[in-house]
Amino acid sequence: MLLQLLDYLGVAVFAVTGGIVASRKQLDFIALLFFATVTGIGGGTLRDLLLGVPVFWVENEAYLLVCLFVSILVWFFAHLIERLNKPLRWADAVGVSAYSVMGAAKAMSVGDTVLVAVLMGVATATFGGVIRDTIAGEASSIVKPEIYVSAAFAGAGSFVLLAVLGVPQLAAAGLAALVALVLRGGAIQKGWTLPGYGRSRP
Repeated sequence: MLLQLLDYLGVAVFAVTGGIVASRKQLDFIALLFFATVTGIGGGTLRDLLLGVPVFWVENEAYLLVCLFVSILVWFFAHLIERLNKPLRWADAVGVSAYSVMGAAKAMSVGDTVLVAVLMGVATATFGGVIRDTIAGEASSIVKPEIYVSAAFAGAGSFVLLAVLGVPQLAAAGLAALVALVLRGGAIQKGWTLPGYGRSRP
């Protein structure tokens, strides 16, 4: 049940970010729905294809209904959402946190190694945003000098480590998602970064 909730949460908040991008470009509703859906299911689709398991939204169309519901909300309330502090980046942060854990957990549930599980967590958490930004013609956070992929890695890695140590799944998922959210939130609010290649060279 926890993993199911994380999956729905990841899809929903990523769909919100896709919808917000479309609303900022003043696109029509069908285009907004497309942005929301592709962003919402993109990371999970890549995860399932790489793991060789049935694609989650093909097996359960409720995920598509989530994207539709989110699209309707954004269509009518995007102007209110935009009044929040950095809504796109914070929604993306929540999506990264939830999906980094969900991706890792799903890989472990089908018997993959811990390294594969961490990689699946990172891919699940970041790919939807990459698709969104690429289609929108915008620079993705993945190529900016801020903590983004590292937050997904920390979330997925924390979950795998806690799971291996025998921590109950609920606690492991909650703590790991919190780790990712704190790191990504610090990047958003405080500008946290990690040392980049060549930055200190003359």
